[in-house]
Formats: sequence, C-alpha cells, structure tokens
Amino acid sequence: MIEQILSEKTIEAIKTLYGGTVDKINFEKTNPDFTGDFTLVVFNFLKLSKKKPEITAEEIGNYLKSNVTEVADYNVIKGFLNIVISDAYWLTYLSSINGKSIVNTQLPADAPVVMVEYSSPNTNKPLHLGHVRNNLLGYSVAEILKAAGNKVIKTNIVNDRGIHICKSMIAWQRWGNGETPESSGMKGDHLVGKYYVEFDKQYKLELKKLTDSGLTAEEAEKQAPLMKATQEMLRKWETADKEVRDLWTLMNGWVYKGFDQTYQMLGVDFDKVYYESNTYILGKDLIEDGLSKGVLKRRDDYSVYIDLTADGLDEKTLLRADGTSLYMTQDLGTAAQRFKESNFSKLIFTVGNEQDYHFKVLLLILNKLGYSWAKGLFHLSYGMVELPEGKMKSREGTVVDADDLMQEMINTAAATTKELGKVEHLSEEEANELYKIIGMGALKYFMLKVDPKKKMLFNPAESIDFNGNTAPFIMFNYVRVRAILRKAKELNGFETSQPLDLNIALLPKEKELIIKLYHFTPTLLQAANEFSPALIANYVYDLSKEYSQYYHDTQMLKEEHQATMNFRLHLSNTIGMAIKSSMQLLGINVPERM
Repeated sequence: MIEQILSEKTIEAIKTLYGGTVDKINFEKTNPDFTGDFTLVVFNFLKLSKKKPEITAEEIGNYLKSNVTEVADYNVIKGFLNIVISDAYWLTYLSSINGKSIVNTQLPADAPVVMVEYSSPNTNKPLHLGHVRNNLLGYSVAEILKAAGNKVIKTNIVNDRGIHICKSMIAWQRWGNGETPESSGMKGDHLVGKYYVEFDKQYKLELKKLTDSGLTAEEAEKQAPLMKATQEMLRKWETADKEVRDLWTLMNGWVYKGFDQTYQMLGVDFDKVYYESNTYILGKDLIEDGLSKGVLKRRDDYSVYIDLTADGLDEKTLLRADGTSLYMTQDLGTAAQRFKESNFSKLIFTVGNEQDYHFKVLLLILNKLGYSWAKGLFHLSYGMVELPEGKMKSREGTVVDADDLMQEMINTAAATTKELGKVEHLSEEEANELYKIIGMGALKYFMLKVDPKKKMLFNPAESIDFNGNTAPFIMFNYVRVRAILRKAKELNGFETSQPLDLNIALLPKEKELIIKLYHFTPTLLQAANEFSPALIANYVYDLSKEYSQYYHDTQMLKEEHQATMNFRLHLSNTIGMAIKSSMQLLGINVPERM
C-alpha cells in the first residue's frame, strides 16, 4: 500500500531533517478542492523542526519527492502537505487488479470467528417491515465481515414459545374450523398471523363487555376468559401436555415454511438456527455461578437479582421466586452456549434500538460475572423504519407485511422499467427476472445506504428512481459496462484477459477512478469495523456516479488510439467488477442486461 511507503519515508525524513523520531504517520485523502492524492498534516512535527508549518511541509515534501519514486509532485497549503502520486504507480496498481475480484474470498486458517445474529422472528405472525431492515442489515454485515477476513457464522434465534404464541393457537382452536395453509391458499405464517389478529379482536370485545358490566380495566384484564384460557395453555405447554405440544408443532411448522419462502425472496440465509423453546431453560448455571461469586444476590422470596444501581441502572431480576427464568436469564445462557460451541471472538446482536437497555444490561452482567469473551459482544442497534403513511403497527392487522412489500417493489420496478423502455429486447422470462432484481435491489439498497443507527423513512417509489443514489442507477452503470465490453468483443475481438499497456497518459478522471478503486479495501475494513453497510453503499454509488460522468465525457469504442481504447475498456471492466462485488456485499444481485 502506498500509504505505508509514504509513512516509512516520512519517518525517515523527520529523522534525517530534524534528528527526531515519531512512531506513526497518518495520511489522509486530499481535499477535493486541492491538488493531491494524500495529505500529511505537519503541525505535530513543529516541535522537532522548530520551523513554521509551511517550511516544515515544504522540506518534508521535497525529501519525499527526491527519495520516493512514486511521488511525482507535492504542494503546500499552510500546514498541509499534499502529495501527488505518479501515474505509473496507479497504472501498475490497476494492472495488478485488472480482471480480478477486489474482494478476497480466501480466509486464513486462523481467521477469527464472528457470529452475527439477525432476524429473531416470533412464530405468531409473518415478517414485517422492521424484520426486512433487520435481515438485510444482519446479512450484509455478515458478508462484509467475511470479506474482511473473518470466519462468519450467521445465526437466527426463533421466538417460538410464550404467551403470544398461545394466543394464535387458542384463536385457531376456537375460530379456525380446521383451516390450513393448503385449504386456505395462504402462506403458513400469514395464516397463523391471521389468528393472532383474531385473538386481539375477540379479547377486546371481552374486555369491553367486562368494563361495561362495571369492572375496572385492570379487573377486566385479569378476569377475561380468553386470556385465562391462553395462560392455561401456556402452563400446559410448559408441562409438555401432548395435545398442546402437538398443536404447537403443527402451527409452528406452517410458520417455518412461510418464513423460509420470505427468507429466500429476501436472499438471506443462516448457518445455524436456535429456538427459544430449547434455550429458555439455559442460564441457570450462570445464576448459580454468579451467586457463588457474590455478584448476584438472593432476595427473601428466593428470587435472584443483580444490583446495577452503581452503574446508573437498577436492580435486575434474573430468576423469579418460583425458580423460573426470564428473557435476560436465557440470553445469558444462550451467549455462554454459543461461545462454548464456536469460540467466537465477536458476537453481533442485530436488534432494534428499542432493546438498547436490555443489551446494555446483558453485556454488563456478563462482564461482572468475569467472562472474558463477553468483551466481544456487541449490540448492533438500528433505528426503526417508517413509511410515508406512518409508523407500522403489529396487532391491529395493519402491519406492513414483508411479502406484500417485496411484491409491491417488484410491481413498481416492472412499471418503471417498462415506462423507460428497458425491456423491449428481453423475453418475458428475462423481463420478469429483471423486475425482481431491480425491485429487490432497490429495496435492499435504500434500506442499507442509511446509517444503521438512524431511523429511516422508506419510500418505495423513490427507491426505484434510475437517477440519484439508488440501486437502479448503480445497476444501470454496471449494465453499461457489460454492454460496452460485449460490443468491443464483437467489433474488434477485445478480451478482458489481454495485458494492460502501462505507458498510457492518464486523464484526470481516469486517475480519479483508479484511486477510487484503490480505496475499496480501506472502505471495506472501515465498514467491517463499524458494522456499517452504508459505507459500502455510498462507496459504490460514488464509484458509479464518477464512472457515469467518465462514460459520457470520454471516447470509448470510437477512440482511434488502440492502446488507449483498450486501457479504457480494462478500466471499465474493473470498475464493473467492483460495482458487482460491492453490491453483493449488500446482498444485491445486478443484471447483465437491461
């Protein structure tokens, strides 16, 4: 990397010029308003040079130009030394990556293990808009971490037990009349979700009757027959009642099939799936360990808690008086089990910011219990998603369903693409595949280009604009590259395997594009460190935007100088590969034609 060469030579320059030593030198990208590729801020060296910033920068710049072959020139703006790297270096760099993937898929044998958890659905309803952001974010982070040199394990924990699951079961028992996905023609998760909504409707009617009879709202909630029946069903589930467990297995099976179809459409997958019905009993060993260490305490009623008031929080109960566990208990146990299974260096929980407090407490407790691996746990907290019509709801039957949203995206992509005349040369099958690629790509890109920590407003129509910071714009530039390469092969037999001529005079925009390619790896590493697909999304948009301008302003196939034309085709090919690789890190496919 050129930065390492510059850093080593700058350390050498400071020692030679001023007799001093420095441990580390950091170069920044030069401000676009100035000439240069890398910038060194010299203010930290003034104590050694005992000279003004401008003079210090001038002396270091002159030393680098005289002693570093790759440095073609430099300029000084106050205390900022702007370094210009030679065209020869950039051409050599392009040649080294020409026709190759810029993502390294070879993992070292000692690659650190990183576990990424995402999705975490409940089996009482279909996946919704919030799940879409969760799945896309978790999957993309996993792909980015893998590309950055980690062995990644993608996990999903399914919330398949509890009172909310029993609500759907009770409602189906009472009002389902034996309805199945096959008899209704509904996806299994949609069918079960239908009865979750029905439960809520009937429960509200019961509450109204009870309050109309003179009971308070609190009394009505306690006496409602429907809720009592649901609580009784949960007790039977916990004692492994065969009839309840058989119904639970049947209805969950419907949901899993439905989830699988949604995951397939979203383009996400998992290496391991955990089920809360298996993990809810975990954590009690950690409780006993914490009691023996004096970290946890037992109340007079035999419940167990941890006092976090000194950390600005509160007392957190970890075991009820009757010995049953809570969500926190099982999360403690699940984390320990996962470390035992995989020996991970990091465990990333992809969960919305409404659970910030829960994960703050979880990580704090594990650290207080003395588990060194807990330092590798991280809550990837993300903001909620809203549509222009307003925030989604989950129990009134007005949830923004993931399947409906995806189909709407594909339909919108079809209408927009047809209107722009981009499918006239395609068969019906090819056109339908294109609509799916564009629609799903638009959805994913729009979700992922926003910093995960921010709340976002998702506008389906805006996401399928072929201009601006959208997936269709990026895809169009990739398709443009593929089209020009096909035409070049047809006209003059150009092959991407041909060697690259290194004696080309670069246009400013060509150098800018090569430097943009060079910055892919630092961007990837930053995205991995920050768990932020938004960095990749904005990188590939900037690359596509710069290439679009270059394409419009530069002769390609009409260039008379053969070596120059071949260079531009090679550059286009490498940019196309970078676009495709970047989009794949976001879980997005790109079309070859449109």
